[in-house]
Amino acid sequence: MKTSSFVLLFSLCLLVLHSQGKQPVKIIFDTDMGPDYDDVGAIAVLHALAAQGECEILACCASDGYATIAPTIDAFNHYFNRPDLPVGAAGNNAPDFSAGNHWNDSIVNRSFKEKKTNADYPSAVAVYRKTLASQKNNSVTIITVGFVSNLADLLQSGPDEFSPLSGMELVKKKVKRWVAMAGRFPEGGEFNVNRHPEASHYVFQHWPTPILFSGFEIGVSIFTGRRLADEGSDNNPLAWAYRYNLDTYEGKKAAKRQSWDQTAVLCAVRNPEKYFYVVGPGKFVILENGQNAWDPDTNASHHFLVHKYPYQKIADVIDELMLYEPKP
Repeated sequence: MKTSSFVLLFSLCLLVLHSQGKQPVKIIFDTDMGPDYDDVGAIAVLHALAAQGECEILACCASDGYATIAPTIDAFNHYFNRPDLPVGAAGNNAPDFSAGNHWNDSIVNRSFKEKKTNADYPSAVAVYRKTLASQKNNSVTIITVGFVSNLADLLQSGPDEFSPLSGMELVKKKVKRWVAMAGRFPEGGEFNVNRHPEASHYVFQHWPTPILFSGFEIGVSIFTGRRLADEGSDNNPLAWAYRYNLDTYEGKKAAKRQSWDQTAVLCAVRNPEKYFYVVGPGKFVILENGQNAWDPDTNASHHFLVHKYPYQKIADVIDELMLYEPKP
């Protein structure tokens, strides 16, 4: 074999090996998408990363029972040219929250000619079970940026037309890890956990895979969204959502908004240590009232993020991803 041919073959082998090591992260995205609007930024980041080939979005689920949460997610998926992504609606036991300005209703009315509600979508647990059953073992990353109501339903689900496995067995077999915007560290109370304490108490005690937490104290100091509001195109529903909410959310104007949910998405797809320190292993201890604490002496394969860089450095990364707009 000539030297030039050997070098070419070797280079091609390296390219193949490199591509194999960079397989897109397979994601199920679970969001309350409504009580706050950092979820809008989170789904923007997720679609931007998917467009760059860094992740593959398998499905999206709504964890809030308010009537237009699932269609809001669907509207954003349509905008990003992914109208066929499965969307699941929250179960009957999920919390039912809406922002005071009801921005979800406006998004749905602006996006669809016909009226849509959660009733037009399958249940989140059905979407989870169908999606997980179709994937390779130990391959799926779940991101939650809301209540864990759907995960409680999933863990307690039984065999069905999608899989002969129980929910617990299905999670053990198919899920690689879970990344959650949840909790305060080293202790405290946080909205996503304590607004459905029964579900949180069950899920965090029984979840069988590693968990990475982005706690309240991470996103509270990272402010984003003004660039999307000012620079986003007129037909971008996410830019509209930020413009509207920055002007009206909680009855006051704001320059930017905290970025709780975007950090979870970023660290589920990319190496979290590129942006934060990662503490653990330890155990996320959940109390029956929804409060939480950190036990560093018990290895439950739980980890949490701690700030490494000045806040603006991470805000710039998130803002840039949030600006992604699909080609028509």
